[in-house]
Amino acid sequence: MTREELIAQMASDAKTTKVQAKAALDSFIGAVTKTLKKGGRLSLVGFGTFTVSKRSARTGRNPKTGEALQIKARKVAKFKAGSQLSSAVNGNK
Repeated sequence: MTREELIAQMASDAKTTKVQAKAALDSFIGAVTKTLKKGGRLSLVGFGTFTVSKRSARTGRNPKTGEALQIKARKVAKFKAGSQLSSAVNGNK
């Protein structure tokens, strides 16, 4: 599903316009981004949790040449599915 398809689906489900659905989606994405940027976590009970995880520096290999190279430490966004979402995906609901 693309972003535009998601906006259309949200508008249809909520019986609103696509403009309003787009504003709601943009607001949600902005809130998640702002929270994770501050190092926080965002939990939606039953759906899942967004968190920030730290990856430490490590040595990797260039797949083309096999040469060792240093990969810098960095922060990454993570999502862990909640129980209701997991059950729905596995067909238990």
